[in-house]
Amino acid sequence: MSELVVRMGEIAATQHAGDVLVGLGLGSCIGLVIVDDRGPVAAMAHVVLPESNGNGAAGKFADTAIPQLIREVTAIGATRSRLSAVLVGGAQMFAAAGKLDVGNRNEQAVREGLRAHGIPVRAAVTGGNSGRTMRVYLERRSITCKQAGLEEIEIATWGSQVQMARAA
Repeated sequence: MSELVVRMGEIAATQHAGDVLVGLGLGSCIGLVIVDDRGPVAAMAHVVLPESNGNGAAGKFADTAIPQLIREVTAIGATRSRLSAVLVGGAQMFAAAGKLDVGNRNEQAVREGLRAHGIPVRAAVTGGNSGRTMRVYLERRSITCKQAGLEEIEIATWGSQVQMARAA
């Protein structure tokens, strides 16, 4: 098994069954995963901010991460019409940050971008004020979320029949 850690502003895509995509420290950031609903193909972006204003790494911003994820998963075998997404993060980590509300803005930008590209959100664990870790297990086609201080839970699975787990 190979863990591919997706750090802030990064993107990773895989179709190797033994791989696990990992998004650590998802506070106000959004861990965005796009999967092919019928195949062992997935990509993750660690989205930091809603919009790029024309600069920066594609994975850092919602408006550039989504089209890049689509390009990456289709390049490794995903079928565009079978894509769906899972989101984790978007928390408000600090009381003083309430005026900026970066977590909520990130989530809204990601959801709007996915909607514009016709990609449904299958599950989301967002909001609150705790950090989370997201894992995508290609072999078992499962996505989990672990909130700080809590147990890791399965939030979505995919395969021949997409199943929605708990969405919060």
